[in-house]
Amino acid sequence: MKSKIFLILAILITSALLVTACQPAVEEPVVEEPVVEEPVVEEPDVEEPVEEPVVEEPEEEEVVVEEPVEEDEGPCLIIGALHGGPITDAGYNQAMHESVMTIKENIPCVEIIVAENVPEEAGATSTMVNMIQQGAGMIIATAFNHQYPAIELAEQNPDVIFQHAGGWELRDNFGNFFTEPPDTWYMMGVAAGLMTETNKLGFVGAFPLGWTNTFINSFTLGAQSVNESVETIVAFTFDWGDSAKEADATNSLINQGVDVITMHVDSPATVISTAESRGAYSIGFQNLAAQDYAPEYWISGIGHTLGGTLTWLTSNVIDGTWEPIFLRCGIGAGCMAMAPFGPNVPQEVQDQVLEVKDAIVDGELTVFAGPIFDQEGTERVAEGEELPVAMMGSVDWYVQGVIGSPQ
Repeated sequence: MKSKIFLILAILITSALLVTACQPAVEEPVVEEPVVEEPVVEEPDVEEPVEEPVVEEPEEEEVVVEEPVEEDEGPCLIIGALHGGPITDAGYNQAMHESVMTIKENIPCVEIIVAENVPEEAGATSTMVNMIQQGAGMIIATAFNHQYPAIELAEQNPDVIFQHAGGWELRDNFGNFFTEPPDTWYMMGVAAGLMTETNKLGFVGAFPLGWTNTFINSFTLGAQSVNESVETIVAFTFDWGDSAKEADATNSLINQGVDVITMHVDSPATVISTAESRGAYSIGFQNLAAQDYAPEYWISGIGHTLGGTLTWLTSNVIDGTWEPIFLRCGIGAGCMAMAPFGPNVPQEVQDQVLEVKDAIVDGELTVFAGPIFDQEGTERVAEGEELPVAMMGSVDWYVQGVIGSPQ
């Protein structure tokens, strides 16, 4: 019996063990030890030595004591300048305008009123009246036929000073000024006489005026001084600024065999550009800008540079010392200037022309020294005499070698 009981117990115990073995294993929870972080003891930052700020001493400012602002008192003088043609004509009008504007460069307190394209006497009168009404205390009239309208207004406005370019009249408040071109025409004649190959020179003029005739004579005498065979053919347009007539006259001269041309018109641009297109050499007159129209066949030229003279006259008006005078000044006084030589002018020609220029400036050469004979063989200036400047404006004859009528 006991043996059965033990057997049963053994079976039960064994079965219990087997049942237990077949159950999933139960994992015991892993108890993690808390991680105790050691406190990080930060070393105190050791700062670099702090530089003491540099305290700049304040600069001592100069105490600017402002002068009391004076009220604008206006211009020291108002000048009215009128021109017969456009002031960009590369000729006479541009030369006069540039000379007038030089006054402003030298005396900034002046005010200048400019009027261009005023060729007629009636227009000149109304223009000058308008300038005087605007406060002009000085009038500079630059066209040939501005003279008598200006004189009439001078008599009506005795407190206004009038200056006329190229005139000959004088009044209590009316003077005239101009350059001395005859000497420079002689220089250009020398250049033409040396450069011509046909021995025929051309001269395009506006009118057969006394001064124009003097220029033609001087030009021819200069050419003959270096070339006895040379002759000058003259053509007039009877207008100061008709470009169509100037082109026709130039072409006509070239068709007659002329190979060097010059002119006495307001703007030389048409004559020079026409000659350039025909392969004829040109010599400019009035303004140095004329050379721009002849890049290849330009010889040289002469321009009016009266800025210094007009500045002097203006300063005399301002300080009350102005007096009416007959003023003429030449290349030696800076009233005229010679343009650069063209690219095809030989060095020996340049040297000879410059020698003549130096002789004129130094007073060693007199252009109209006798004996001088006219076209008909009549003696006009005797041996040992000179043609007076006072007579040059009324010359009505040409020297031998000139082809054309002086009247």
